[in-house]
Amino acid sequence: MSNPFVQIVEPLDAAQPLKKFFNLSKLEDVRYARLPFSIRVLLEAAIRNCDEFLVKKQDVENILNWKVMQHKNVEVPFKPARVILQDFTSDSLQKNQDLEFERNKERFEFLKWGSQAFKNMRIIPPGSGIIHQVNLEYLARVVMDQDGYYYPDSVVGTDSHTTMVDGLGVLGWGVGGIEAEAVMLGQPISMVLPEVVGYKLLGNPQPLVTSTDIVLTITKHLRQVGVVGKFVEFFGPGVAQLSIADRATIANMCPEYGATAAYFPVDDISIGYLVQTGRDKEKVLCTRKYLEAVGMLRDFKNSSQDPDFTQVVELDLHTVVPCCSGPKRPQDKVAVSDMKKDFETCLGAKQGFKGFQIAPDRHNSIVKFNFEGCDFELSHGSVVIAAITSCTNTSNPSVMLGAGLLAKKAVEAGLTVKPYIKTSLSPGSGVVTYYLRESGVMSYLSQLGFDVVGYGCMTCIGNSGPLPDSVVEAILQGDLVAVGVLSGNRNFEGRVHPNTRANYLASPPLVIAYAIAGTVRIDFEKEPLGINASGKKIFLKDIWPTRNEIQAVERQFVIPGMFKEVYQKIETVNESWNALDAPSDKLYTWNPKSTYIKSPPFFDGLTLALQTPKTIEDAYVLLNFGDSVTTDHISPAGNIARNSPAARYLTSRGLQAVVNCSFAMDSLSVQCCGFNSRQNQALLSLPIHSSHVICLTPREFNSYGSRRGNDAVMARGTFANIRLVNKFIDKQGPQTVHFPSGETLDVFDAAERYKQAGHPLIVLAGKEYGAGSSRDWAAKGPFLLGVKAVLAESYERIHRSNLVGMGVIPLQYLPGEDARTLGLTGRERYTITIPENLKPQMNIEIKLDTGKTFRAIMRFDTDVELTYFHNGGILNYMIRKMAS
Repeated sequence: MSNPFVQIVEPLDAAQPLKKFFNLSKLEDVRYARLPFSIRVLLEAAIRNCDEFLVKKQDVENILNWKVMQHKNVEVPFKPARVILQDFTSDSLQKNQDLEFERNKERFEFLKWGSQAFKNMRIIPPGSGIIHQVNLEYLARVVMDQDGYYYPDSVVGTDSHTTMVDGLGVLGWGVGGIEAEAVMLGQPISMVLPEVVGYKLLGNPQPLVTSTDIVLTITKHLRQVGVVGKFVEFFGPGVAQLSIADRATIANMCPEYGATAAYFPVDDISIGYLVQTGRDKEKVLCTRKYLEAVGMLRDFKNSSQDPDFTQVVELDLHTVVPCCSGPKRPQDKVAVSDMKKDFETCLGAKQGFKGFQIAPDRHNSIVKFNFEGCDFELSHGSVVIAAITSCTNTSNPSVMLGAGLLAKKAVEAGLTVKPYIKTSLSPGSGVVTYYLRESGVMSYLSQLGFDVVGYGCMTCIGNSGPLPDSVVEAILQGDLVAVGVLSGNRNFEGRVHPNTRANYLASPPLVIAYAIAGTVRIDFEKEPLGINASGKKIFLKDIWPTRNEIQAVERQFVIPGMFKEVYQKIETVNESWNALDAPSDKLYTWNPKSTYIKSPPFFDGLTLALQTPKTIEDAYVLLNFGDSVTTDHISPAGNIARNSPAARYLTSRGLQAVVNCSFAMDSLSVQCCGFNSRQNQALLSLPIHSSHVICLTPREFNSYGSRRGNDAVMARGTFANIRLVNKFIDKQGPQTVHFPSGETLDVFDAAERYKQAGHPLIVLAGKEYGAGSSRDWAAKGPFLLGVKAVLAESYERIHRSNLVGMGVIPLQYLPGEDARTLGLTGRERYTITIPENLKPQMNIEIKLDTGKTFRAIMRFDTDVELTYFHNGGILNYMIRKMAS
């Protein structure tokens, strides 16, 4: 059917009649000018794609009538302009790249095959940077010029921090990989028309405040406001004081404050950024002309342009102070001036998000150790990891150059970083390395240990690598709360490193400051960072660069030529990638010997005819959780532990590389390579001799993130986080109780026993279940374990969507109810009644084997989600749709 809005199509330029656009200004509807700018993007996409089939005229009317319909829980379709798929692994430097390709060759070949087999698919090779920064600096277009039409750029991506590009005025957010696959196959995203919170920025930041301080302040503020499932749109004169890099930093942490998107409409600063980053000048002119024509170019100083919002909250930028967030969540902001006191309070507080429950008489414990022939001491609060990492900050020249200038002043003042602290610098793109080198600060960063280790998601995702053995032994010996400080966006327990129980998010300059201090138990205003060789006390204020200093260097060295030089060769510069010999067939040939890429079982038993969903009868509870169980807990991405079910599986497939650790045994078990030798013996069934111990080297195992193309590994890695807190177990760890036998088993092993006996499973959880990264394996993994439903107090948006996409039922307690009020222990068996005529968000009955019944909300929020459920998931739906 032809588009019913064809009458508003016209050329953008009379000299180019074939280049057209849908002129929304010609709608002649007064409601359009009052719409939030983010909603205008949804409206344009609906109008342009209106075919009365996937997108209907009524959908357009619902969006145009946003002021009324935002409260009606109405479903609207959205077809984004682009989809970004993030490959997990970090991109190492050339000295590590041979190893990177050796370990990940099979997966890289699979990806290269995909780029040849599918139309309109581009691959940015390893070694290029973090996808969100590459998107911001290179891929994002702001306005698309495609198939004869101009229209707003928009994107969904398989990482929650896709929102970073919102800072440039490109509407984008993270979706599950399952949902992204459907979008690539032509299916629009089905979403509830969102409320839009207007976030008004006023004033100017103080001279010593960084964009990191601003975003950590906003994160805490919006967590308190409550913006889950909503758009946040920034406005007010304070926005004009922020660079695009500052805005991108704020937009990047959108998932941490819970919103769907964090949108900065396009303004003159956005247009200037396109020029600064080397975009084609003619295209930039067309971008401005298009946005002016459709009323999407913003002047933040002109309050008459302010649209209607669901609610408005304000922040005076002048009130922001230097801060960190932690020790276990990104929303737990701590002013730098309060860090020492706050950490010491956390030490003795009850175990929780702000507590470690260390006995008072052990708060000042000290453990001595030797590293590379020198003696050192560790205590609670000692910094052992200091990483300038993550897309949140490494895309921002002001904080990166600020870190470089601080390093320069620190070195010149005679300050150093203790050698056992694991320091690293992982920029988001080659442009960062370019301007750090050209401005002359790179050598000073290197002198403090902050060498470039690669381009990609590293410490922030758990890819920091091992700590020195002597450091680990000291931490374990003293049961110390050691600290990681990183310029990342997530610091959930167990994510950064298993031996850093406290982790703080901080700006890049503060990361270096805490590395020099060697502890977070320091008051920078009263205590020196260190004492130089001349005996002079050096304070943080002595070396902290001012905003004017940083901006002067940025103006001189961050220039368009850098971006052009880096990005014009981005898709061909990696010789290892170019040399990969990928299959050329349209259908991929599975290698049964591969431990990286395996044909998944998701379509096993799929029939063309729909199967009626059945009531879940007498399900056991596999795991019983409290609040804030993250996708890192559900499906960890870090290294595979040597004594885990995944390691046992890989060993059975022939990965039995060993090393000999030669020393005499003085007891029945010894510590070898940081792990107990008896565990290794049990794992490999190899003899332990008196003179040496045989251990499996973890290099062959790689990480869960690297092996996510193998369902057998990922199923065994589900709920394998060492910091998992399961109410059935009295200690942290990836285990649960198998109730029929009463045995405590690894989660995978327990699930296998239930599956073999034909018992369905559910999971109980508290608030914010599935927070964190948009990890589709956090839904696929439980599905493969036999989990039929999750019953939680609330869900993170993307994870709930992923559960729906896999056909796992997301159930939610009724308001005011939870496991405690209902008296649920998790030891009951649950029968969940599935009615024949399902409706979005309907209440259903749950009956226990004790005779108790209660009701819960079935969180299928739209009719489309119900359709996916009836099909057994979104992928089954797409297969049936294509087959028919």
